[in-house]
Amino acid sequence: MACDVVLALETSCDETAAAVLADGRRVLSNVVATQLQRHRPFGGVVPELAARCHLEAFLPVVREALQQAGVGPRDITLVAATHGPGLIGGLLIGLTAAKGLALAWDCPFVGVNHIEGHISANFIAHPEIEPPFICLTVSGGHTDLLYGEAFGKYRLLGRTRDDAAGEAFDKVARAMGLGYPGGPVIDQLAPTGQANIPLVRSDALAGTYDFSFSGLKTAVINLLHRAQQQGVAVNLPDLAASFQRAVVDQLLERTFRAAAEYRVKCVLLSGGVAANRELRTRCLEQGEAMGLRVYYPPLEYCTDNAAMVAAAGYLRHRQAGASSLGLPAVPNLKLEYDQ
Repeated sequence: MACDVVLALETSCDETAAAVLADGRRVLSNVVATQLQRHRPFGGVVPELAARCHLEAFLPVVREALQQAGVGPRDITLVAATHGPGLIGGLLIGLTAAKGLALAWDCPFVGVNHIEGHISANFIAHPEIEPPFICLTVSGGHTDLLYGEAFGKYRLLGRTRDDAAGEAFDKVARAMGLGYPGGPVIDQLAPTGQANIPLVRSDALAGTYDFSFSGLKTAVINLLHRAQQQGVAVNLPDLAASFQRAVVDQLLERTFRAAAEYRVKCVLLSGGVAANRELRTRCLEQGEAMGLRVYYPPLEYCTDNAAMVAAAGYLRHRQAGASSLGLPAVPNLKLEYDQ
């Protein structure tokens, strides 16, 4: 093949994923093996179980990705893998596998930051995006607000001081008896209710770009406990709508304040919570009102996947070359140029 063909692996949490991309944009395959049913009885991801599932799944997933793409080892010109942040057991499995494939196939290897992968999911669907931009990355493990000065060069403006937004969705859904994962079920339930339940919203971080969802989560749990003690029924659709509204309000306030301060022309959403319908809809509306372009990935590229890792790996390799085969897994890896 005349083009660059990237095979990427993503194993940072509970999805075993492999993808093949041509020239960093054209998706030839994107295979994801979910572990959702394995973790659902525990109400969250069990790290040791996740690592064992990755061991079972990564070879079949890689084979399927190559088969769907119609390529073989000789066609691969670059192997990429997430090396952080994430769960250490899963990271080690994907990283080690990617290094082994790069050695066996005699091609370069590049390590990818998981957050940069989420950002790069936008570049697959929207190649017209040009920096500078503001990007809000929201998932079960991350809530980061970034200024993208250039591709691969990011400035951290703010992040959560406690729970990530997706983590708060999961914990509130569990307290409401809605099951796991919480984000999708609250997203489905909220439109059937009214956001009419007042919930405590701390202003301790007002004026900053940092986030906090722990107090909001606690307010919901306390409301449920009081109702149970008093024998009063809680309208769950209204509670879901009220909680979701409070989360989205906080996310959008900081995002668009940053967009105004840094005078960017576009705003990006990324991460699993970027699939939330209220967040997407209100972000588009506010962007239109401010004359800003708003981008977010298709749903299949919001949650963890390897296509986003391939896109980020392609750009990273073009900018900085191959990574060392001694590159470690770093569970708390920060983006380059963090401030």
